[in-house]
Amino acid sequence: METSLKDDIRILPDPESLAQAAATIFADAADHAIADHGRFSVALSGGTTPRKLFRILGTIYCDTVKWNSVQLFWTDERSVPPDHKESNYKLAYDELISKVSIPHGNIHRILGELAPAEAAKEYIEAAQSHFGTKGIPVFDLILLGLGQDGHTASLFPGSTVLQEQDHFAVPSYSESVGNWRVTLTLPVVNNAVNIVFLVSGKSKSGIVSKILSEGRRHLYPASLVNPIKGQITWLLDREAASEL
Repeated sequence: METSLKDDIRILPDPESLAQAAATIFADAADHAIADHGRFSVALSGGTTPRKLFRILGTIYCDTVKWNSVQLFWTDERSVPPDHKESNYKLAYDELISKVSIPHGNIHRILGELAPAEAAKEYIEAAQSHFGTKGIPVFDLILLGLGQDGHTASLFPGSTVLQEQDHFAVPSYSESVGNWRVTLTLPVVNNAVNIVFLVSGKSKSGIVSKILSEGRRHLYPASLVNPIKGQITWLLDREAASEL
């Protein structure tokens, strides 16, 4: 298995165990970051597996994580309003944000109701204000999913967005479903302290095997996630890991 020395691969029995492991990582990273520099800056993703994670965080960890020091961002967002069923923000709101005592000012959503270019601009400005820099920010944790085509966040195969080096976030078009999104760029992802991939289900086993067994020779977007100083943790359920 040609994985990076920075890769930590953990195989869990089922999606629920995966979500529980992710919640532990989230809580531990939050404790460490808050103790070290007073806040925990995390970028959330969307999808079925994060839903289980958010549900655990919003119940079991609702009183143990110092939510007043947690700063929520998103890896990507579709061009939809915040109450739309496909909104990544709505998913996090329903399962997590509405369940915990987090200040409204700590929530930095991508404004999917705006035109993609404007939403990206607003998101960049919000991030620059939070991190106090116009350079590449350092997230304490970024949560990522994995598509069957190897995409992660809204970084799709063959997209020119994969070459973006200057901007924190950019518009991204999904050819497969025909919609616009805003996504974090690879330099931001690769500058994070901790990166966690959450992958479950038999349908993901093929792409998981290609990325983790064949290394970075294949330029799937997810294989381009290669942190500068941080570490990648792959949380896989048994079905997703079945072809390793």
